[in-house]
Amino acid sequence: MAVYETHTYDVLVIGAGGAGLRATIEAAHSGATVGLVCKSLLGKAHTVMAEGGIAAALANTDERDNWQVHFADTMRGGQYLNNWRMAELHAREAPARVRELEAWGAVFDRTPDGRILQRNFGGHKYPRLAHVGDRTGLEIIRTLQDYVIHQPVEVNMECTVISLLRDGDRVTGALAYDRERGRFKVFVAGAVVLATGGIGRAYRITSNSWEYTGDGQSLAYNAGAALQDMEFVQFHPTGMVWPPSVRGILVTEGVRGEGGILVNNEGRRFMFDDIPENYRSQTADNEEEGWRYTQGDKSARRPPELLTRDHVARCIMREVREGRGSPHGGVFLDISWIGSKLPDAEQHIKRKLPSMYHQFKQLADIDITREPMEVGPTTHYVMGGIRVDGDTQMSTVPGLFAAGECAAGLHGANRLGVNSRSDLLVFGKRAGEHAALFASQNPAVAPRQDVIDVMASYALEPFEREGDSVEGPYQVQHDLQSMMQDLVGIVRTEGDMQKALNGLATLRARASRVSVPGNREYNPGWHTALDLANLLNISEAITRSALERKESRGGHFRDDYPDKDPAFAHFNTVVSRGPDGKMQVTRVPLPEMRDDLKQIIEEQK
Repeated sequence: MAVYETHTYDVLVIGAGGAGLRATIEAAHSGATVGLVCKSLLGKAHTVMAEGGIAAALANTDERDNWQVHFADTMRGGQYLNNWRMAELHAREAPARVRELEAWGAVFDRTPDGRILQRNFGGHKYPRLAHVGDRTGLEIIRTLQDYVIHQPVEVNMECTVISLLRDGDRVTGALAYDRERGRFKVFVAGAVVLATGGIGRAYRITSNSWEYTGDGQSLAYNAGAALQDMEFVQFHPTGMVWPPSVRGILVTEGVRGEGGILVNNEGRRFMFDDIPENYRSQTADNEEEGWRYTQGDKSARRPPELLTRDHVARCIMREVREGRGSPHGGVFLDISWIGSKLPDAEQHIKRKLPSMYHQFKQLADIDITREPMEVGPTTHYVMGGIRVDGDTQMSTVPGLFAAGECAAGLHGANRLGVNSRSDLLVFGKRAGEHAALFASQNPAVAPRQDVIDVMASYALEPFEREGDSVEGPYQVQHDLQSMMQDLVGIVRTEGDMQKALNGLATLRARASRVSVPGNREYNPGWHTALDLANLLNISEAITRSALERKESRGGHFRDDYPDKDPAFAHFNTVVSRGPDGKMQVTRVPLPEMRDDLKQIIEEQK
């Protein structure tokens, strides 16, 4: 019989990044008792990678901006596969969430008259990003974390959730283990909010930290919830490719927003070679106009370096494939060139991009004020995730909510840069609010001992396996990451993805034979062994969804179907567990958009 600690709350929040912290705050404000569980340390989250800012139509820098323009930009960037209700709520509510964050102590850069300063970013028509230099994500986490620790919230750090608990159709808590001591914990709750972030560790090259193994998406799937749009994985176009000490680390889009340019080994700004038709009217057709835009000229159009991330990433890969890349398989991102435009360029760069300057100077001995960076696409974000209701953030399973990167809907086929930061504030709040409401009407139910025993026994199996056929978890994880990078990465084909499906079946068999030595006290091998199940589920969902979508759209590009197909513009790809326990993929038609929102989109074209 499994031995475990029991903790009971109205609302259990799993994940302590921006979305989880904001959900925790709102649930506590609603009067619910709240437990917060995080895999690592409080506040150590992918949120801090958002150096560039928070997207919100405050109109502090350009009075032409408003929620309607932000809504239209988001829908256009998402190729109109977005949940339009989420896109509307996000655009409407983001300004209030930013001002709220400011009231809680966030220190934003200011305009000369003292308002929150906003900068340009890819895919956004007007300067819309509230920012703190290039450390905005860190400021979000600092502010939310400081607020949380003053609330009556029980925090469980370095605690990994193994499985969600159910009572009938409802989710009623979770089984987890303490990573330091390996002891089991049972969390009983009236409602559960998943805010576990992304899936980047399914790939070999990623900006994501070790925690991002698709835990929330896999937990939800195993509990019977539907996943959506898993084929849409965003490869951030500017991750460092050299030197090895900084490989995969993001170079914020803010570098391009401040005038940084992308050039190939011929010294040519190749982004002017390929401007998509639906963005042509909003994009500069010469370098001088692009420069004026980055300096605040409202009559100028944005440079092509600030097109959507999916497009910029593919343009970079084209240069590399055709032999015009940098020596180490990327291209050059150059902010130092503005020295020809500004007399105080070095100090300007250090003031606007302090983290970028210090980080790469210290870690790579690269002075971005004097030399270009070698950059290329790195796995960064997943647009897909848990299918949720746009208003409440509840999944297809009662009592289970999701917010932030692990939830799908807002971003459609491609996320606009830093929309994710206003996303986690808007929908973190909504998830916490509605989870508290659900819990008030559906009290927590204690789990059965036999259910816990089965789950705990499964978790301990790697310690018990012996024989010639066993292997360690790290090689399995490495082989999975390499396979996904090579076969289901930026450019995909039918043949490669079929190979990946066959490979996943083999990897599942190997994962079932993984063995770890030692005991349960802080055992990284054991932790990796348990992560494998989540990584395999997520990798299969991505691959099957990508096979289903026989076109190229947003973050999904197929070399065998390189064009958009209008037939695929009217549905979301939904993944769920079938009656036989196998993963199944269905096409779910997009709901009809309200007429007033259709009109907004037409007016903004």
